[in-house]
Amino acid sequence: MKKLFSILLLFGIIFLGTNPSYSTTNAYDKYGRKTGSYRQTSSGYNTYNQYGQKTGSYRETSNGYNKYDKYGRKTGSLKETSSGYNSYDQYGRKNGSYKTGSNGVTTKYDQYGRKTGSFKKDSSGRVTEYDKYGRKVGSYK
Repeated sequence: MKKLFSILLLFGIIFLGTNPSYSTTNAYDKYGRKTGSYRQTSSGYNTYNQYGQKTGSYRETSNGYNKYDKYGRKTGSLKETSSGYNSYDQYGRKNGSYKTGSNGVTTKYDQYGRKTGSFKKDSSGRVTEYDKYGRKVGSYK
């Protein structure tokens, strides 16, 4: 769940381009309860749970991000593609991808290319996350 949370933060916030002037962005579940946050650093992003405890980080690379747990151990990576990002586990095996369409919606896929969800940004800057059936599962602001 922590891995999923971090990836959702990254793509809900960074990939869709929420206003970079925000120093902290919060994540919420479908009921509006805060589930965590992210904060930008000089080298990437740190992620936190709802209690403010650090859960991990992303460090920028030449073609994406490396992901680390709260102890600094590498747990995966994200590599930029022409249409989005591919996600890899700590062994370099592809475990998903994110692609943005011409409508500005980012769609999330598993390692087999099956759609697992999507992200949409509204005019206020809020990013809403949906499951593969179009049901709201969370938001970021």
